[in-house]
Amino acid sequence: MLMSQQLMSTYRIDGAARRRSRLVTRGRYHSGFLAPRLSTRGERDVHGLGPSASTAFTNRGLRRVVIRTSRSYGTGELMMSKAGVAGLLTLRRTAGHIGAEVDGVDLAGALDEPLVVALRDALLTHKVLFFRDQKLDHAAHVALGERFGTLTVRSRAQSSSVLDLYPQILTISPQIDRELHGVDYEAHYRLRWASGITGWHTDMSHVVNPPAASILRAETVPPFGGDTQWTNLVAAYEGLSAPLRTLCDGLQAEHSFFAGYRMIPSDPIDRRILDMIGADAPVAVHPVVRVHPETGERALFVNPSRTARILGLSPAESRALLDLLFAQVTRPEYTVRFGWAPGSVAFWDNRSTAHLAAPDIDHLDGVERVLHRVTIIGDVPVGPDGFTSRAVSGTPLGADQPVSGESAEARDR
Repeated sequence: MLMSQQLMSTYRIDGAARRRSRLVTRGRYHSGFLAPRLSTRGERDVHGLGPSASTAFTNRGLRRVVIRTSRSYGTGELMMSKAGVAGLLTLRRTAGHIGAEVDGVDLAGALDEPLVVALRDALLTHKVLFFRDQKLDHAAHVALGERFGTLTVRSRAQSSSVLDLYPQILTISPQIDRELHGVDYEAHYRLRWASGITGWHTDMSHVVNPPAASILRAETVPPFGGDTQWTNLVAAYEGLSAPLRTLCDGLQAEHSFFAGYRMIPSDPIDRRILDMIGADAPVAVHPVVRVHPETGERALFVNPSRTARILGLSPAESRALLDLLFAQVTRPEYTVRFGWAPGSVAFWDNRSTAHLAAPDIDHLDGVERVLHRVTIIGDVPVGPDGFTSRAVSGTPLGADQPVSGESAEARDR
């Protein structure tokens, strides 16, 4: 009975717990993070319907997915009972505002459409999903990511020739950094943090279309330490007072790669990093509050690592407000912490979270930590006032030219 109640609560959508009793996405069909391929009653595959389509989700006894389009594809719907969804996933919440551990799913296996739907819904609800004891290899990892969207291609060389076959995978490891470059960049970056929370970041927020989501798996981890934390940026926004929410709803902020760092150009390692990033490093202006393209939720889209300044404010005003917002998004009550083990997988929504690799193992000798990541290309953020993000410099994710800075940011896991 207890498990039944737990599963039922997983799919409740009401009030403050989830403002998603009815969620509508209009304008774009998938915004980078692909909507599931659903077979309608007319046996029509709706994937790729294009910009005229919209989706709606309700949860009143039945989980109903309605696909509408103004084109000649017709209208179809898929009905799935709550009991059926609960039977597909066993979810255990891991913290009060964010995170759920998923049991009973083999990510390396063939994921049918109802299971993909259930995983997507769980991700939108809990922001980050955790899986244990998975048997993913590189090929299966790529295949899994591609069920949810178009994957980015890494921008740096890897030491393993095996990875030449899988350009979508970025391996994150201090050992690889030392082997290829003679320095542990992750540890070096921490020496340049402007504050103790600088490491908190939303992936690639200095790009005009930051990733929609990422899937990270552990191959080798230390016996202790090296955890990763995530924070719920929707809960952080909702935790602000009403006047502050109103103020933030109309603001924009500039994001750049080294916003939260104090690089020293005369330092040879810093100089090498600055040269690697390049002169045309991406800089983007985003709304301070982002409207989630699938749920309609509002999230504080700022992070201590990449957000440089708020436009229209004096430097002193910008700094004071950003410090307040950074303190808000990193409050412990909005976070969850995950301890890695070989075969562990984390799948997070980059549009509503920020994350941090706990810097607690840099001083330990002989520690190995090897993780692999695939990243799903995202859409261009939009604010509550309709402001749409714009690029100041650099190229978007998915363009032919790889984005400078991706390799460096990936090490902050």
